[in-house]
Amino acid sequence: MKKFFHILAPLIVLVLFSACNDYETYSDQKEKERNAVRRFIEQEGINEISESVFKQNGNVTDTAKNEYVYLNNSGVYMQIVRKGSGQPLQNGENTSLYIRFREMSIFDTAYVITNYEDPYDPDVMSISRSGNNFTASFTSGLMLEYYSAQVPAGWLAPFSYINVGPPTATEDIAKVRLIVPHTQGHTAAASDVVPFFYEISFQR
Repeated sequence: MKKFFHILAPLIVLVLFSACNDYETYSDQKEKERNAVRRFIEQEGINEISESVFKQNGNVTDTAKNEYVYLNNSGVYMQIVRKGSGQPLQNGENTSLYIRFREMSIFDTAYVITNYEDPYDPDVMSISRSGNNFTASFTSGLMLEYYSAQVPAGWLAPFSYINVGPPTATEDIAKVRLIVPHTQGHTAAASDVVPFFYEISFQR
């Protein structure tokens, strides 16, 4: 019996060692996420600017330079493609917005879901503002169907800087591009530690 145990013990250790090597800690997953985001930024030729530069430039990003502002509090990277028509969401206001979006996993740069191709079936978001805080939920559409009613926190970052009116003869609706870390993403992003890229338009 002892001889059998001595033969078996190294095999048990080897199996356990292999299992430990296959296991990713949360720290490992976050490092993997950071590396993927850095690689995406480099591959896409994104020019990162600080919040102070963003503010100096009038809270806009230069799309010709492919500028994205890094938002320190959230870790979201944001490019304002179009500021939009009308006015920003006002303090105390509650409204519904039509949403068109593309969602891409930054790990494999493959689109996960999108409603851009269907002009008659946008997602719908109910959103309200209290001071500088925004709360929102999906009331219909793909995000509600695939994930949950909870709007990812990263999606709310642009609302301090964009207008949410309908299109006019001279102004189109607001459009942004976002790199959203898992901490600011939907439930699947948070549980799997996956960063996502979004292109989103908002229309009252």
